[in-house]
Amino acid sequence: MEVTNLPTLNASLNLLAAICLAFGYYFIRRGDRRRHRLCMLAACGLSVAFLTSYVVYHTYAGSVPFTRQGWVRPVYFTVLITHILLATAIVPLAVITVLRAWRGAYARHRQIARWTWPVWMYVSATGVIVYAMLYHL
Repeated sequence: MEVTNLPTLNASLNLLAAICLAFGYYFIRRGDRRRHRLCMLAACGLSVAFLTSYVVYHTYAGSVPFTRQGWVRPVYFTVLITHILLATAIVPLAVITVLRAWRGAYARHRQIARWTWPVWMYVSATGVIVYAMLYHL
């Protein structure tokens, strides 16, 4: 695989993580803890794979400038900045959330998961949007 293919891989990993997060939410709302756990662990694995690939890509390729002008420029940077800020926050949130579930502290897990899930979903979805805007507009 070429380094130039990594942005597409990264967007795919983000999309798959978002799908797993959505199904994980669906399953826990229906009381299916086993499927919820599987989906959330898959989302974790996909997010770790994304982060690894992202670091490799930016180590070798650097940054890609957004060259479009007009109304799309402030939209792109608004999405990008919120994505970056929340991506930074989601790492410790996700770790704490997973650890609480792993340890069986489900009440405390639910307390933080109410914050973690929407932030993680936003980060995964906006990762795909940033990719689409940067490489396909």
